[in-house]
Amino acid sequence: MTRRIRIGIDTGGTFTDVVALDEDSGELVTTKTPSTPTNPADGFLTGVSKVLDLMDATGDDITSVSHGTTVATNKLLEGKVEALGFITTEGYEFILEIARQAVPDGYGNSYFWVKPPRIVPADYVKTVGGRIDFEGKQIRPFDEERAVAVARWFKDRGITTIGVCFLHSYADDSHELAMRDVLRREHPDAVVSISSEVLREYREYERSMTTLVDAAVKPNVSRYVANIRARLDDFLAPPVDVSPRAMALADTSTRLPFWVMKSNGGVLSADEVVNQPITTVLSGPAAGALGAGLIASRAGFDKVLTCDGGGTSTDVSVVLSGEPTLTTEGSVGAYPSKIPMIDVVTVGAGGGSIAWISPEGSLKVGPQSAGADPGPLCYAKGGTSPTITDAHVMLGRIPPHLLGGEIPLDVEAARAGITGLAGRLDLDVEHCATGILEISAWNQANALRQVSVKRGLDVRDFMLTTFGGSGSLLACRLVDILGLAGVVVPQNPGNVSAFGLLTVDVKNDYVQTAVARHESLDHAAVQSTFDELTTKAANALDAQGFSRGDHRYTRTVDLRYFGQAYEVRVPAPDGAFDEAYAADLASRFHDEHRALYGYDFRDEPRQQVEWVNLRVTGIGPITRPVLRELEPAAASPSTMEQRAHRGTRPVCFDPDGGHVDTDLWWRPDLLAGDVIEGPAIIEEFGSTVPLHPGFGLRVDALGNLVITKTAHATEA
Repeated sequence: MTRRIRIGIDTGGTFTDVVALDEDSGELVTTKTPSTPTNPADGFLTGVSKVLDLMDATGDDITSVSHGTTVATNKLLEGKVEALGFITTEGYEFILEIARQAVPDGYGNSYFWVKPPRIVPADYVKTVGGRIDFEGKQIRPFDEERAVAVARWFKDRGITTIGVCFLHSYADDSHELAMRDVLRREHPDAVVSISSEVLREYREYERSMTTLVDAAVKPNVSRYVANIRARLDDFLAPPVDVSPRAMALADTSTRLPFWVMKSNGGVLSADEVVNQPITTVLSGPAAGALGAGLIASRAGFDKVLTCDGGGTSTDVSVVLSGEPTLTTEGSVGAYPSKIPMIDVVTVGAGGGSIAWISPEGSLKVGPQSAGADPGPLCYAKGGTSPTITDAHVMLGRIPPHLLGGEIPLDVEAARAGITGLAGRLDLDVEHCATGILEISAWNQANALRQVSVKRGLDVRDFMLTTFGGSGSLLACRLVDILGLAGVVVPQNPGNVSAFGLLTVDVKNDYVQTAVARHESLDHAAVQSTFDELTTKAANALDAQGFSRGDHRYTRTVDLRYFGQAYEVRVPAPDGAFDEAYAADLASRFHDEHRALYGYDFRDEPRQQVEWVNLRVTGIGPITRPVLRELEPAAASPSTMEQRAHRGTRPVCFDPDGGHVDTDLWWRPDLLAGDVIEGPAIIEEFGSTVPLHPGFGLRVDALGNLVITKTAHATEA
């Protein structure tokens, strides 16, 4: 009989992680395979084949595939953005230069800070006449003659990726639509993003940047998803009848559901990704945060920081009561993106991040990565620069092989590379390697501070959930640096992002700016806007195969005090929008404002509340996997040492002390209730956990490793 298997696949810079769920039995199967950067579809399909073989299943048993990708993330994080064109309203050509005048922390005085290059150089910014006001009224007509000249200018110079953002197009997008028509006619090869379809929200700089980021990633994401979609179709159901009619039917009604993870914690049909590529800029990180949040919540931890370490980057976020926090003020690398996304901070500190020496002679780590090809020196695939992984393997903190022996590592190549770097820094090799890891740990710690301390959260109350192939390698050091309560390492941590893909609903976000003061609010107009946004969400869910009875909708509003620059997001429950409803939301806003900032103007009638944005999210729910409990150690006839001890290996935790023989433990053989004292190395198929001296761990009922400082270490 045909089984019902859902598959989650997370493609990272180094490895492709796969988790499959048998919906009938609840069985979860995980595996990993090397990523294939030259053609990611190869690694993707290898992962599908591998997990099906492990489950003794076939392609006919698959009911859906969900995918998380770092294609857009890595492109932006590494700053590899090709030439972009930008078309905006006449007189606003320097909007990207003016930006928000924000000076990054650490500079203190703006005199010492040099603005980074804009995403579009001034030479590639063109303006077109015409003007819409904030109410959507036309002040000056669209200048089509100038629009044609601009389109031809970009065509003549081979600029094929273009973003369009006209003033106040969130209120009326007719000028943007006219500009897109001109580009289609005069420059048909151009890939175009218009702001009214990317972000129908005010604030011109943020809307311009979000539109340009959408345009920047659109070619790569579209090609990537189309390639995966085509290869997946061929792999699962090779057509026998290749007539046009048969192929057309195969492309529509019989296609396997293929979802792509969005930054907001939902998934999107792969066929729609081409229209909303920016929604995937935190695709992989969002899945990891959701998976880790679910696991930590089931383990009894309500306050959690997540740390997802991959081959190219490390992603951190906050999870409260099992739900990752959301933001519309996020960014990836140097590029802000004002779309709803899980509040993830991404830094270029992954296992493949390259260690290098700056012109001033300082040791630096990242953001450039060796990725999977050629990879770190120890991969012996042509890598030329030492990486974080090379430092770990040279110090003995990871085994001389990965994936249970599938990928042997060249320890001597790693040592030789770090020795060369150490010579240039006048350091011995152990101090150089630990220095690389120390810089990486502080990079991760600073990212964790951005999502916690800077949000007013006390990190001492939080557990750190580490996952990803390299996420747990510096866990103990992060506890020391930040003073965290401890660490939770889930089972199969290298596959938590892929697991998260099986826990997410389909989500579609819609927003409309509608600025109005509370006292003069048009309740009928607000209700009408909510209805329009809900209809858009419902139509999208219909198209994605969800019956109306299964639809769920959440509403939120962005409010502020008149004169403030930024808003506070307030949940808006179901109900007719009338005067009493509006008053209740205003009261909730006062409460949220006091919780965030310590004060409110509830009793000050001269300080009016202003309504800014109305938002609706349409949700198509799915069934989440059930986490199974591990067998208790007390029920096992053998001792922990008999079951799980795998010998010793020289490991360096302290460069002054050198390498010391350290116990090795095989995690799949550990049972609930087992306790290990550091120093120790806990290994499994997809990841490794170095347990430093002064730390201990216990295995909880769900198989998580719960790491805390030992009593004597805390007292010291």
